[in-house]
Amino acid sequence: MSEKPTNDTVDNASIDAQTEQEFLEVTETQVEVLTARIAELEAQLKDSQLRAQAEIRNIQARAEREVSNAHKFGVEKFANSLLDVVDNLERAVAAAPQDEANKNLVEGLQLTQKAFLDALKKFGVDAVDPTGQAFSAELHQAVATQPASEATPANTVVTVFQKGYTLYGRLMRPAMVVVAQ
Repeated sequence: MSEKPTNDTVDNASIDAQTEQEFLEVTETQVEVLTARIAELEAQLKDSQLRAQAEIRNIQARAEREVSNAHKFGVEKFANSLLDVVDNLERAVAAAPQDEANKNLVEGLQLTQKAFLDALKKFGVDAVDPTGQAFSAELHQAVATQPASEATPANTVVTVFQKGYTLYGRLMRPAMVVVAQ
């Protein structure tokens, strides 16, 4: 009987070695699969991290742009309401008699108008006087037309009824013009 257990022991040892070898092969395969999966997940994580950082930079840039625009264009409503005052000053200067008795009055109106325009310019408001320029529907509002001549070709602004204004290049009010046809 002692021979049989020895033989069983050898067989068991052989089976154990074979099982252990199979286990090691399966484990090595699992390790390779898991290592590949870890590398894949790390790549996905790095990609996600880069995308998140790019998104954060985009959000910061957008916020800075919006703040900048708010500072630039925050005065638009206020400046727009002052344009009527500028127009009235311009009409007053044009309507005032140009004689010696009213010279000081006209000069005072002109200085007030200039100071007003300088103050608006300081905050980015610029007048648009398109006399002689080509008509542009984006910048001008045609209120009348007149026949074209040799001096004024077709589609040219002939007269300006009311100046237009821009705020940092953005149109606040189109110029009201007469266009040659």
